[in-house]
Amino acid sequence: NWMSFDEAIAAQAVTPKKIIVDVYTDWCGPCKLMDRNTFQNKKVSSFINAHYYAVKFNGEGTEEVNYLDNVYTNPNHDPNRRGRNSQHEFAQAMKIRGYPSIVFFDEKGNYIQPVVGYKTPSQLEIYLKMIYNDDYKELTTAEKWQAYQDAFKYTFSKK
Repeated sequence: NWMSFDEAIAAQAVTPKKIIVDVYTDWCGPCKLMDRNTFQNKKVSSFINAHYYAVKFNGEGTEEVNYLDNVYTNPNHDPNRRGRNSQHEFAQAMKIRGYPSIVFFDEKGNYIQPVVGYKTPSQLEIYLKMIYNDDYKELTTAEKWQAYQDAFKYTFSKK
């Protein structure tokens, strides 16, 4: 159940849930694969729909985003340009360095972190559950993150 970022922030005001943002571009092949192979996986989509507001955001699109008293746009977008275009100001604010990227926000709309690159259902599972359970707050060192990964029990299929 994808929505815009503004819709997700408005929904949080009524029913607090974390936000997951799938940041993609039109030209990004791995973005299309992740949409088809990961986000359409039944376990992934069920978990996201139960615990997050899901946002699709074109990192080079023209959508206006209102966040933390700022209005983000893409003033340098060229509608006649094929392939790569200028990066949206909100993608810059989310510290997007590659596509696809998945960005997490807490129940109050505060930025948590981006996860860059294509992820299979099982690769995404650890992030979905770590963020949802607030485990990320305790993972302050590389050693703690490694121990968390080693102990994590995967239940999503790799496909």
